[in-house]
Amino acid sequence: MSTPHEHGQPLPPAEATPADAAHKAAAHSRRAFLFKLSLALNGAVGAVMAVPILGYILGPALRKTSTYNSWVSLGSIADFPEGQTRMADFRNPVTSVSDGMTGKVACWVRHIEDGKFQVFAINCAHLGCPVRWFEQSHLFLCPCHGGAYYEDGSRASGPPERGLFEYEYTVTDGKLMIQAGAMPTLANEACNQKKPLIQIEPQIDAAVAPEGRSTEWPA
Repeated sequence: MSTPHEHGQPLPPAEATPADAAHKAAAHSRRAFLFKLSLALNGAVGAVMAVPILGYILGPALRKTSTYNSWVSLGSIADFPEGQTRMADFRNPVTSVSDGMTGKVACWVRHIEDGKFQVFAINCAHLGCPVRWFEQSHLFLCPCHGGAYYEDGSRASGPPERGLFEYEYTVTDGKLMIQAGAMPTLANEACNQKKPLIQIEPQIDAAVAPEGRSTEWPA
């Protein structure tokens, strides 16, 4: 008697045993577990890599207003004798520990009289070079481009078109405090003239202006 295999006919499928079914179920379960595990690991790696990027992008937006507008101490007012100008430094409250020494900021403190102070940003109003105070001449001088400022921070000569920027200050419990979160710029009130975005007007002496030429600056 011939068999289906001898006549080229396919063999009927063998009946699945309970052991085969259990093996297939276990293999499917392992594949599903490994797939889910790989998804979880990829998601975790992506999240870890995204943290510094998101921190860099969203950091300024998430900065607390209280930190940005915080006041810091420059020390006791006894450290700044009346009639003298001295350098002081402070830790910028906006920086983090990872900023290291770059988080320290210097400034010039002038004690005018009777507890009245001026606290100047150390940066020249021209291109930001640190200015130095010379007691003998009572001038702040910029070593980069020759800018000069009087002891009250107003412009004396050179490339700068305005005086030194000032920090807002207050005296609390015998300590000199400044609003340090916002660096002095023309965009805020921490500038010498106390008015944001000051329009610089040219000072042209009518006596020396060429004849027939207008002394008004074009709009």
